[in-house]
Amino acid sequence: MPYSEMFKNNMIHKLTGPGALSAGALSKQVDVPQSTLSSWLRQAGVESPYVYANTSQAETTMREKPPKNWSSQKKFQVVLEAASLSDENLGAFLRSKGLHETHLEQWRLQMLDGLEKVPLPKKTKRSPADAKKIRVLEKELRRKDKALAETAALLVLKKKVQEIWGDEDEGTSKKNGKWS
Repeated sequence: MPYSEMFKNNMIHKLTGPGALSAGALSKQVDVPQSTLSSWLRQAGVESPYVYANTSQAETTMREKPPKNWSSQKKFQVVLEAASLSDENLGAFLRSKGLHETHLEQWRLQMLDGLEKVPLPKKTKRSPADAKKIRVLEKELRRKDKALAETAALLVLKKKVQEIWGDEDEGTSKKNGKWS
C-alpha cells in the first residue's frame, strides 16, 4: 500500500522526536509493518533515539564481525587471553567477546596443527646443462610421437583400402604353385 510523504514524515517524527517510540510499538499503533517503519527511518538517515534494554552490549556484539570471520591474528590474541584466565573469569570473557568455549578449543587446535606441519622443501634449480638435456629429450619425444601417429594413420588407410578394393590376390588363382 503506497503511503503519502506527509504520513511517512509524521511516522519518522514519532520514531525520532520527543517521547520517541520504537518501530515495533508504533507499528502496533498505526497498523504499518515494523519493517516498513524501520526502512523509512533508514532512508531518512536518522538514528532512532529509542534506547533498547542492554543496548551497549547488544549493539557492540551485533556490530562486530562474527567469530568465523575474525582474522587469524585476532583469534590468536583471544586464545592467548583466554589461556591466562581462570575458569570463573573465562565465562564472562567469552560472553563479552560473543564466543563459545568450542571456538577457543577449535582455534587452539588449528594453531597447534599449523605449528606441527613441516614446510615443503624448495624446488632445486636445474643447471643449464640439465635444462638443455630436458629440451632435447622433449624434442625427440615429440618427433617420435609424430612418427608413431603417422604410422598408425598409414595402417588405418591400408586396412580401408583392403576393405574397399579387397586383396590383389583374390582375383588370381594359383595353379601348380604358380600364379596365373
